[in-house]
Amino acid sequence: MTTVDWSAWRRQEPAPGAEGLRERKKRLLRQRLSDTATEMFLERGFDAVRVSEIARACDVSEKTVFNHFPTKESLILDRGEATSAALRAGLAETDRSPVEATLEILAEELRTLTSWLAAQDDPRDAAARLGRFGALTRSTPSLRAYHLDMTERLVAVAAEALARRGEGARTEDGDDRPGGPPPGPAGGPEVQIAAIALVGLWSVQYRSLARHLAEGTCAPDRLHEAVTADVRRAAALLAGGIDTDIDTSVACGTDTGTTSGSETGLATPAGTGRTSPRTPVHPTVQNMPR
Repeated sequence: MTTVDWSAWRRQEPAPGAEGLRERKKRLLRQRLSDTATEMFLERGFDAVRVSEIARACDVSEKTVFNHFPTKESLILDRGEATSAALRAGLAETDRSPVEATLEILAEELRTLTSWLAAQDDPRDAAARLGRFGALTRSTPSLRAYHLDMTERLVAVAAEALARRGEGARTEDGDDRPGGPPPGPAGGPEVQIAAIALVGLWSVQYRSLARHLAEGTCAPDRLHEAVTADVRRAAALLAGGIDTDIDTSVACGTDTGTTSGSETGLATPAGTGRTSPRTPVHPTVQNMPR
């Protein structure tokens, strides 16, 4: 069985300078378990491979596998925590808009993937493997369910970060007086729709990747340009609403309403006197390798 270093393209955190031998062994074992499991799943199908077989292939016990990965699904869909941390940190930086912060995270993930493709001896074969991975995750009910749960958790992280961002904007505006308008809660409608829309950009990026790979766009630079263009087109639809309104309407606790523009598909935030296009959002992020 040929083993590919699948983890090489995922978002990497800087290795701690004081990483000891024990920590390094744990990190390398985790990578080996994930890479081996990915190859076995691609060859035989997710349901046909038992965790005990993965353990034997890596010369460890089944308990050791579960010490590193809580579920069988997380052996190959293990990017959730890293993406959540990046989104939480990005949205906390108020010098950038929510959409800009999200685009930077997506751009880094895309750069890592296309760099991984460029480093392969046969980029076309590597692209085919990515396509097979996507097909595997889309065709396996348990993986789809696991990914949906990951997506819902990512939306919750984004909503919490946006609510905190709104609280900060409210304080900076000097509107923290007793009895002043409360900041929008993470469960409020404005924050929830903004969080779903931001997370939906992952769906746009992964759908675009799948489409361009299926069309034979294997050259890493061309793939990067094509996917980036698609994501930015989608983000442009969000920028007018989220970037302009989330830090103000959320911070001030205002309700949004619609005027006659709603009959033509345009929503008018209350008190702004302007319209912005309603944006269809796709809350489910499509599956790709970690």
